[in-house]
Amino acid sequence: MRNQRTIEEAVSVSGKGLHTGVKSTLTFKPAPENTGYVFVRTDLEENPEIKADIDHVVDISRGTTLEQNGHKMHTVEHVLAALAGLGINNVYLEVDNIEPPVCDGSAIEFVEALQKAGIVEQNIPQPVLKIDKIIQYGKPESEAEIHVVPSETFAVTFLVDYDIAELGAQYTATYDLEGEFVEEYAPARTFCFLSEVEQLKEQGLIKGGDVDNAIVFIDKQIDQEEVDRIKNLFTIDQDVKLGDNGILNNIEQRFYNEPVRHKMVDLIGDLALLGVPIVGHILAARSGHKHNVELVKKIKKEYNKKLIQNKFQDEPQDKAFLDIRAIQKILPHRYPFLLIDRIVDLIPGEKVHAYKNVSMNEQFFQGHFPGEPIMPGVLILEALAQAGGLLLLNSEDKAEEKLVFFTGLDKVRFRDPVVPGDQLQLKVELLKYRLKMCKLKGIAFVKDKKVAEATMMASVVDKERGHNV
Repeated sequence: MRNQRTIEEAVSVSGKGLHTGVKSTLTFKPAPENTGYVFVRTDLEENPEIKADIDHVVDISRGTTLEQNGHKMHTVEHVLAALAGLGINNVYLEVDNIEPPVCDGSAIEFVEALQKAGIVEQNIPQPVLKIDKIIQYGKPESEAEIHVVPSETFAVTFLVDYDIAELGAQYTATYDLEGEFVEEYAPARTFCFLSEVEQLKEQGLIKGGDVDNAIVFIDKQIDQEEVDRIKNLFTIDQDVKLGDNGILNNIEQRFYNEPVRHKMVDLIGDLALLGVPIVGHILAARSGHKHNVELVKKIKKEYNKKLIQNKFQDEPQDKAFLDIRAIQKILPHRYPFLLIDRIVDLIPGEKVHAYKNVSMNEQFFQGHFPGEPIMPGVLILEALAQAGGLLLLNSEDKAEEKLVFFTGLDKVRFRDPVVPGDQLQLKVELLKYRLKMCKLKGIAFVKDKKVAEATMMASVVDKERGHNV
């Protein structure tokens, strides 16, 4: 366990995008604790943000593309790998176009820029996700497999096997990512096969690809005429040669197993989309972006509750999934209007189970039937609404920057009075969530007896917007 980290000052990298070919400048900027990695499109009005999150992956065609609220960022894996490889947790990534620069096809220029910016420790611990069961993803038709198994540290073992002599079977492993990444993996460049080049171009990819930012392995017999056609296809000015070493233009590899090392870079970048470092051993064979992304999705699904707990709960509690201190990090309410004491279960996007201990010291008992104290029904509804708010906010990025406004009630029923000494059980289920508009079903119990219920409608808004509503 260590504290979270960001960078000390802003730093920029410029160049062209690998797949879109656009010219862009990427500027890394410091970010507060718990920000994670957030791309900011400075070329668009209002500078929309795109959180580097596995739920925002929309395309894995030879790279990982993110989209949030209709705004995209292409080919993010090398940038994210540089951040994760250096152990940096919170950064804003301002980009003035749709894709960050590819540089030389590796992560080393991003690494060097981040080192120049300086890495600083922040004031709160960095949660980690400890893998305690085997999770795997495989595609038999591609002979690709990727697994994560329990381990006391983070480790990766990667194997590739290509049916051309220049590559063959390659293997690499890391057991100390931060200690090895800069020297052993960051310089490894992206690669492809000559037989793929024209097809990729026809698919609208590698518009910015050339012999300076990718290793092109010659996997078929061609003549100089076809080489010239490829040269024209990519509008390359310099000479393009077949190469004696099986690589276009005789490019020298930086490592004897550079391709598998670059596969490691891609994997580290894709794993960063989980939003929290893991403690586990990744075993990958012939894995690509699709397999990496699907594994991360499975990890998130299996550990969603633990990810939320890691984010808000400082210390594990035997009787609470989230205790009152964690609840106060999510909900804006405070005494006397914070009506939730603990969360015992929460499934994001589905349901929440919360408790409210009803004490004689509650402020409302002083004036609400003081001789025969009864909890006001409207406050039971408010407690249900706050439980629903916790459920909704944990389906959102940056929950602490959102508010839940309830806009309607339906089918309200009060079944039995609630009195001092009772313990309210609040069970809320999400029925519908579309375009930030929500419909929930809430039921309040005392012991096993239903005391109130309602269908609730709500809207999730930004805090700044909320002040104007």
